[in-house]
Amino acid sequence: MDIHSLPTLNACLNATAFIFLCSGWLAIKNNKKKLHRTLMIGALIASGLFLSSYLTYHALVPGVTRYTGQGIARIIYFTILLTHTPLATIIVPFCAMAVYHAIKKNWTKHTQITRWLMPIWMYVSVTGVLIYLMLYIL
Repeated sequence: MDIHSLPTLNACLNATAFIFLCSGWLAIKNNKKKLHRTLMIGALIASGLFLSSYLTYHALVPGVTRYTGQGIARIIYFTILLTHTPLATIIVPFCAMAVYHAIKKNWTKHTQITRWLMPIWMYVSVTGVLIYLMLYIL
């Protein structure tokens, strides 16, 4: 795999995480706990692989990818980027806490964390794909 194909892989991993997250949410809403667990592990793996690939790409490819769009597209891009980046950083320790409480079967704490973590993680996954599309495709 060429290093310059990593952004495409990253977008695919973000999309995969989003699908796992949505499916995991539906599973728990339908009281399918084992399926929920499996799907959430899938989301964690996809997001972990994304992070590893993202860091590898930025460690090996010099410089910064600049957004060249103009007008309203530029405003949209930077609005998405300025919300995506801090939220992507913030969710990491909270994912760890949610997993910790799930392992300990402390469902009250797990649910308290994931009630707000889940939509933020979904947002980060979707906006990661949008950022890729705006930078490399559109």
